[in-house]
Amino acid sequence: MTEHLTVVDHPLVQHKLTIMRDKSTSTKSFRQLLREISLLLAYEVTRELPMTTERIETPLETMDAPVLAGKKLALVSILRAGNGLLDGVLELVPAARVGFVGLYRDERTLQPIQYYFKVPEDLADRLVIALDPMLATGNSSAAAIDLLKEAGATNIRFMCLLAAPEGIARMKEAHPDVPIVTAAVDTKLNEKGYIVPGLGDAGDRMFGTK
Repeated sequence: MTEHLTVVDHPLVQHKLTIMRDKSTSTKSFRQLLREISLLLAYEVTRELPMTTERIETPLETMDAPVLAGKKLALVSILRAGNGLLDGVLELVPAARVGFVGLYRDERTLQPIQYYFKVPEDLADRLVIALDPMLATGNSSAAAIDLLKEAGATNIRFMCLLAAPEGIARMKEAHPDVPIVTAAVDTKLNEKGYIVPGLGDAGDRMFGTK
C-alpha cells in the first residue's frame, strides 16, 4: 500500500474476484459479484470521510453522536462499466449524488473519446469518487479526472476492480493528488491494451455483449 495506491486484500474481495476472473462465470453471477465487491471496496474508499457530531436522544439518554459532515459525496460512473460499481456503492451510500462520464477508447490509438458528461453541482464542496472497474492504459481514467477537475472537483478518489501497472503509472503522472483504491494489481497490458491476466472486458461480461 502506498499513499497513492491502496490494494484491498480482504479475503472476501479476493475470493469473489477469482470467481469473476473465471471465463465460465455467467453474466448474472458476474454482475452480482461486481456489486458485492463494490460494497467492500466502498468501505475502504470512504474510510476517511469527514465527521461531526449531532445531539440525539437514545431510548436511555441524550448523546452527541457521530454523523457525516459537509455536502453529500458524489459518485461518478465512467460509462458503461462503471455502472456495475455504482450500484453497489449506492447501496452503502444511498444519499450520494450521481454523475456520469461517457468515454470510449479508440481501438486504434487507445485514446479516449468523450460522448457524455453530466455531474452534480458544487463538486468543489464534495468528495468525488470516480468509478471504473478497469484501470488499463489509464488514458480514459486520466481524461475523466481531467473533466471532473474542470467541473470544479478538488477532492477526488478513483475506485476500480483491477489495475495494470501501466495505468497506475499514467494516473500517478497525470493526477498524483487522486488516490486509487483497487482489488488487485495485475501483471501488465497486452498488445491490445487489455489487462493480463485480467478478466476480459468488464462491460461485455457485465452486460452479456461480445
